[in-house]
Amino acid sequence: MNCEVCQLKELEVESFEIREVLRCILHTIVFHRALGLIRPKDIDLELFEITYVQCGEIEVEKKIDDKIEHFISWIEKHPNKKSQICLSFYEVKSKQQSWFTNKIERSCWEQWNINLNVLQPIKSPIGKSHHSKLVMDTGEASEERSSRTTLLEQSLQEVLFQIIKFVNEKKDHVPPINDGVIYCPFEINIPSSSDSAFGMDMLKRMLHSGHPSMLSFFY
Repeated sequence: MNCEVCQLKELEVESFEIREVLRCILHTIVFHRALGLIRPKDIDLELFEITYVQCGEIEVEKKIDDKIEHFISWIEKHPNKKSQICLSFYEVKSKQQSWFTNKIERSCWEQWNINLNVLQPIKSPIGKSHHSKLVMDTGEASEERSSRTTLLEQSLQEVLFQIIKFVNEKKDHVPPINDGVIYCPFEINIPSSSDSAFGMDMLKRMLHSGHPSMLSFFY
């Protein structure tokens, strides 16, 4: 099975923006791949003038929130690094049990790469001797932050349009789903302490090579 890969536009974010940005992107992707009866829920972002839609499934919300919190913890330990979060949709192909392991083989049919460049927060100047200089510098910092927030909001909107365009154009690779399934099985991978800045590139290269796109997971 071919695996379609969507490389989303890189976003420059500060640490306090990560949670909202990732929730918006991840939920938007999962919502557009939902196939069963769902209860759509509109969510207004607090930091940006953007509204996105969730599936309204508690299990999905918890899975996404847990991964985001793990990613934020990783970022705190690895500041000033570009990072990639990978959302993969898969199909369970077979199960093989033994005395020691329960092996589940999953065939990945779609992969979304979310690229973030986490910036150092903009700091106001401290210890300036001249009051007017301090006020001017603080105003410049505030203006810079406002301008950057506007650019991020525009870039996030572009990413959402990129998602919608991809799901509308790429449909033939989506496997048939059994009756009663609300959304396609998915997994979210975040960097680990041993990963490079774009550690998921290895997986992407494997999927694009001539090797079978079969992933094995052990539980």
